[in-house]
Amino acid sequence: MSAKLRETADELADVLWREHTVYRDRTGCVVIRGEHVERWISLSTGAGRDEVLLRAGRILDGGTTAPARTEAVASLSAGTTALAAVCRRLLAETAPGPSRPARPSARRDRRNRRPRRSASGRGRHTGLVSWLVVACVAGLIGLYVAGRTGVL
Repeated sequence: MSAKLRETADELADVLWREHTVYRDRTGCVVIRGEHVERWISLSTGAGRDEVLLRAGRILDGGTTAPARTEAVASLSAGTTALAAVCRRLLAETAPGPSRPARPSARRDRRNRRPRRSASGRGRHTGLVSWLVVACVAGLIGLYVAGRTGVL
């Protein structure tokens, strides 16, 4: 099965990209790297005898690979063109999303920021109940210390 997987990966790589590298990783998967498109595809044996698990991900700066973003199961008997169609769909899903709008400058951000409020909506001030709890705890500590020293 591993020879068939390697052969299929070589054919698939030729269909997908002109520039590619095909290798076997330490888990036994066959990986196709397209450095110029910053994407990778891996093929590994699937659950069934004729099935292959296809996974796709991005190649990060410096050449390291990011974890797989998408995966699909396909049949090896479907042919190279059908596998290429599945791979193209997976590769399209790994494309980065639209970039976020630029953040306003920190100076403008500080000027227009409202003070943060707590979930209760009263701000960060300590409430009356909290002060009563603190006073009771302080009183209990005072009584304990006074009892130990013999003042009472």
